Amino acid sequence: MTAPDFTTLIADDWRDYALIDSGAGRKLERFGPYTLVRPEPLALWAPRLDEAEWARADAVFSAHSEDDESGRWRMARPLPESWAMQWDGLSFRARTTPFRHLAVFPEHSVHWRFALARARGDGETLNLFGYTGLASLACARAGGRVTHVDASKRAIAFARENQEAAGLREAPIRWIVDDAHAFVKREIRRGRRYQGIILDPPKYGRGPKGETWRIEEKLSELLCDCGALLDHDGRDRFLILTVYAVRLTPLALAQAAREALTLPGDWTFGEMALPHARDERLLPTAIFARWRSP
Repeated sequence: MTAPDFTTLIADDWRDYALIDSGAGRKLERFGPYTLVRPEPLALWAPRLDEAEWARADAVFSAHSEDDESGRWRMARPLPESWAMQWDGLSFRARTTPFRHLAVFPEHSVHWRFALARARGDGETLNLFGYTGLASLACARAGGRVTHVDASKRAIAFARENQEAAGLREAPIRWIVDDAHAFVKREIRRGRRYQGIILDPPKYGRGPKGETWRIEEKLSELLCDCGALLDHDGRDRFLILTVYAVRLTPLALAQAAREALTLPGDWTFGEMALPHARDERLLPTAIFARWRSP
């Protein structure tokens, strides 16, 4: 196996989001009209802006511990329960959550655009660990059918709100609360096929029936099963995988993906990043693997 070339995908196509500054383990961001401060362990450098500008943020998230995703928001002024944002004309709702996230990962716009170019009316996309549904809505807006799977009823409820906000109430989307891997195995037994598959698995999680997920143990098997679900004869087929597990590297992910999915086609591997709005720096966010049919 030859060493792959790695690339950096930069999410520089936003108007309603901006990375204002980062450093010292934090990032200062604008989501719509609001500025927020969140922990960012990959920001190993010093901030460029002075502390007075950071102090003007509308809200600051404090994690319970260094390795904990959960925590609490300290509001400098009241924020609404949710607020409107847009990406490339696709409307959705952002909100604060107990897990530092804002119900949207801005770096994923690089994948939404990739899927938009391939989703079509006679094909169907499977979005696993689909969270609040923005990838699903992007594919549906392009005319494709979508099956959206997430183990969290709350995340599915957020996704349905985004469907309303996007004006896509009648879009052909199946919203399914289920363990992602269990659903994939049932779809294989049913003989189902998908034009595209999108995966954004967590490092660790539990399904609705207590199923456990650990990415280091389960990812290779899941990718093999996804290969069985891809339509082997259709055109514009694709797979998108995003991984936030810090212990994995792009090379480790590339080798695992190549060995698990052996269909002919083109792979792209590397990192995703957000550009700073006021200078040349990039903030790395995740590693990825993307495949498309020849």
